[in-house]
Amino acid sequence: MKNLFYMGGPLFMGILTVILIIMVAWAVYHYLPVITKKEINFAQTKAKLKHIKTIGTFALVTGILGQLIGFYQGFAAIEKAKDISLSLMMGGLKLSLITTIYGIFIFLISLLLWFVFDYFLSKKAE
Repeated sequence: MKNLFYMGGPLFMGILTVILIIMVAWAVYHYLPVITKKEINFAQTKAKLKHIKTIGTFALVTGILGQLIGFYQGFAAIEKAKDISLSLMMGGLKLSLITTIYGIFIFLISLLLWFVFDYFLSKKAE
């Protein structure tokens, strides 16, 4: 797992990891009053929980940006080398997908968190 982190590029993988931590912290912080049965404003809490999806979408876009920057760097290297083997090029394309896959994974986690929290919040509001 650590190997994939470094292969995907520490800069973008680090940014995506920070986004994941922020997203989970946001979700827990704003859902905690619901669990502890404190008096809450359901409409306001529901509105704040929608930001989980927004943070997940930001992670998805950041992952795609990381891939596009990787493509650009790879194509620049191919342009300088002039002649490159197909297997080397496919290996580079495979590496560029790591940030996108990680961004999609974070986006899916955000949708899952939002769906579960929204479901339970709706049940409590009834």
